[in-house]
Amino acid sequence: MPEVLGLDQVRLDGLKVLLRADLNLPIDPISKEFLDDSRLQKMAPSLRKLEGSSVVIMAHQSRPGRFDFTDLSQHAARLSELLGRSVEFVNDICGPVALEAIKSLQPGGILVLDNVRMHPDETNLKGEIEDQEESEIVRVLWPHFDLFVNDAFGAAHRSSPSLTGFTRVLPSVAGSLMKNEIDALSIAIENPPRPYVAILGGAKADDSLRVASNLLEKDLVDCVAFLGVVGNFMLVADGHDIGEINEEFAMNQAQPNAREALETAKEMLRNFRERIMLPEDMAIEVNNSREQISLRDLPTKYPIYDVGLNTLRTLRPIIMGASCVLWNGPASYFEKQNFAFGTIEVLNMCTETTAMTIIGGGHTSALVEARGAVGKVTHNSTGGGATLTMLSDGKMPVIRSLIESYGTSQSTLSGKGLLS
Repeated sequence: MPEVLGLDQVRLDGLKVLLRADLNLPIDPISKEFLDDSRLQKMAPSLRKLEGSSVVIMAHQSRPGRFDFTDLSQHAARLSELLGRSVEFVNDICGPVALEAIKSLQPGGILVLDNVRMHPDETNLKGEIEDQEESEIVRVLWPHFDLFVNDAFGAAHRSSPSLTGFTRVLPSVAGSLMKNEIDALSIAIENPPRPYVAILGGAKADDSLRVASNLLEKDLVDCVAFLGVVGNFMLVADGHDIGEINEEFAMNQAQPNAREALETAKEMLRNFRERIMLPEDMAIEVNNSREQISLRDLPTKYPIYDVGLNTLRTLRPIIMGASCVLWNGPASYFEKQNFAFGTIEVLNMCTETTAMTIIGGGHTSALVEARGAVGKVTHNSTGGGATLTMLSDGKMPVIRSLIESYGTSQSTLSGKGLLS
């Protein structure tokens, strides 16, 4: 388990805190309204713990050049509504207007700085963690704060001044959301209760293969079940002709290195066949209707949009007998009503099992939220790319920066009598 400081370990009252959050919200291209504000809602636990501090929030929204690259005024207004507290906004990041607002902020106050990606350093400065502290953002802001809190797990696989630049110049801790993500996902990749089952679906085969390879090669997992388009891709790797339309779609989703991913899948099947579960049957769309077929009915000229009943029957006792279940990626084209069945059944299994259940972010996490099942799973990750990167043992600069700052931060806070 990575050793990082959390908010519960610090006496926070009276401190001036710089909080890096993930406020990157989906925005309707026409109305410009938020389509989902759950990331704002998930800031609440950290902000509740910081009620006695003066809190300055730094965050990003989209990237320059995109339609949803906006300032954060609307985010601040919505956050104020959700919290029932005044949340100020300043259309500056580290200039004189921002500094004046920071200096005048009182304990209990919340201030949102403007979209940090409007500063060129945030998008242009590349390199290691130590390089980020040379940016204007860090040099100008850090002297005005007592503590840096990083709660932006959704961006934890990135490195930029606002994400990793403050941990060497300020005592740094993980926010509540960040700490929960690190703790839960660390269990899934370090010491999961056994038997451990990973259900990997969705469309991006390369992402799922990286996660599966990490878990299988480290002997952490007892069964990997491939479903959805990833399941179709694995059937191709296993020598099945699933039909031109389905193979072409699966290979396109694995670009830009589809052939390399296919070779990885074949090698995985050679080395770990006994721990891998592939679809036994599937549902296709014929004239807008659902029809079930088995592997012996392949190839098909119709699109495969769901797993079949026999696949779900095989999967159910595996999940029910597990001690830990990781699920990332839908089992079907669940946006189509006729083909949502497989994905919803997998969700039902995850909520019915007594196992620790970890939902791996992205579309799967959104489905859990939409179906009101958050309280029925152990952990519903807020990350998309960050979750997959962590599960595949990829680089996580934000977490590394918090780990590296642990000793110094602990010493500094202890010296000031701020460790609880």
